[in-house]
Amino acid sequence: MSSPMRRQGEVVRLCSVGDIEPDSARRFDVGPHRIALIRVGDDFYAMGDRCSHADFSLSEGELYPDQLEIECWKHGSTFSLVSGEPCTLPATKPVPVYEVRVEGDDVMVVVP
Repeated sequence: MSSPMRRQGEVVRLCSVGDIEPDSARRFDVGPHRIALIRVGDDFYAMGDRCSHADFSLSEGELYPDQLEIECWKHGSTFSLVSGEPCTLPATKPVPVYEVRVEGDDVMVVVP
């Protein structure tokens, strides 16, 4: 039995490590992907920048570093930075998450 072929995504550089302050978020557009890059301390997370409840930018919302969540500024739904799953209503669907790679001073994401 052969295993299904796994397609590797494209690795795209978003910024330098110092371009994003700790405990903050910033939006990047990569082709059709609108990505929120979030820095918590020295860790980076990337997720879709559109709230799954309504088309509002997650990178403009409140960041909760201790809970690893970000809040949609419009309706108050929070999303896990790790899984993209909604943690509070009204959102019920997850947002996509992207693999983040830090190589030297470069912060990169893997996009499908």
